[in-house]
Amino acid sequence: MSEEDRRRQEAAMGTERTNETQPQTQVTGRRALLGAAMLGASGAVLGLSGTARAAEATAAKRTARGLKGLPVPAIVGHRGASGYRPEHTFGSYELALDLGADIVEAGDLCPTKDGHLVCRHEPEIGTTTDVADHPEFAGRKTTKVLDGVPTTGWFTEDFTLAELKTLRAIERIPDNRPHNKLYNGRWEIPTFEEVLKWQDEQTRKRGKQVWIYPETKHPTYFRELGLALEERVAKLLRKHGKDTRNSPVILQSFEPTSIQRLNQLVDNPLVVLLSTADSRPFDFVAAGDPRTVADLITPKGLREIAGYAQGIGPTLDLVIPKKADGSLAEPSTLVSDAHRVGLILHPYTMRNENPFLPTEFRKGGAADGYGDPFGAFKAYFATGIDGVFTDNADTGVLARADFLG
Repeated sequence: MSEEDRRRQEAAMGTERTNETQPQTQVTGRRALLGAAMLGASGAVLGLSGTARAAEATAAKRTARGLKGLPVPAIVGHRGASGYRPEHTFGSYELALDLGADIVEAGDLCPTKDGHLVCRHEPEIGTTTDVADHPEFAGRKTTKVLDGVPTTGWFTEDFTLAELKTLRAIERIPDNRPHNKLYNGRWEIPTFEEVLKWQDEQTRKRGKQVWIYPETKHPTYFRELGLALEERVAKLLRKHGKDTRNSPVILQSFEPTSIQRLNQLVDNPLVVLLSTADSRPFDFVAAGDPRTVADLITPKGLREIAGYAQGIGPTLDLVIPKKADGSLAEPSTLVSDAHRVGLILHPYTMRNENPFLPTEFRKGGAADGYGDPFGAFKAYFATGIDGVFTDNADTGVLARADFLG
């Protein structure tokens, strides 16, 4: 967008500024308009039941372009189909599409030593690759302070891309998913550019647009290492023609300032991830900003987010808090509060295994045993959320069908 267009839109829509403890960023008219428009018909039916609202919104979105064209509630394949395959592999990503995911979270983006972006859950790769089995890399094991937490292992920024390509992915939580170990060693670490090409290939193969949902991981940490993420992400999106408001790439981050930077670089839909209410985004910690997530989910905080993003990705506990025994309490007002300022909500993460479910939906105590995820999906869908991240896309698709009737 040209500066002239930006000024013209700001004059028409008005501008806001972030809290004084944040870098001062202007709210463009396009951003404000897109944030309000993303609800489409669903924003007009907030007074209806969750089922009725979702049905009307989905019907209205069938012919819409861009983010407005996604189903409501949308099923996001969390790191692919990570309930069935080692996460952030093309095996996991493709299975998520096979199982019906509307969007694939293809890419928790971490940089390599030579500046490439790769897809890993964390920069520490000891739990997601077979690096420990490579004696040539034994000397790379180290302890670093990652967002204030001492972390021991191997880190993407200490490897070149060529070195990382010699590694293979393994299951991250084998106690919960022992069967996934069958696929250990089958897939390599994908790069973000490979994902962008894969997205086009899958779109052609399947005859429908494939959406992806990459995340900038630990942006402050990497910026301090001279490996800033946002500029690298923007460069690749521009190279592949996927940096517009209707591009099928939603960008997300737990650091609001990372989303603010991306807002200045690309026109993609943007989402601020939100952890527990008492937590502080690390960019806030680094800048001395005392605010917590609890401050960001107030009406004032949500209005600020709506100035530079189109959605939020809260933990499910912010949508429906849990009681002391781990069962669901009454829903919070987060959904209605966010919708009121034009933000969509894609909370995280639904999983089928007992330890990850509210207690009333568990069946037995086995760590790898399935509970009743359908009951949990129904409870969350009823709040009016616009989508949900899940490790089990097939379960989510069936649960949505049940909910919509």
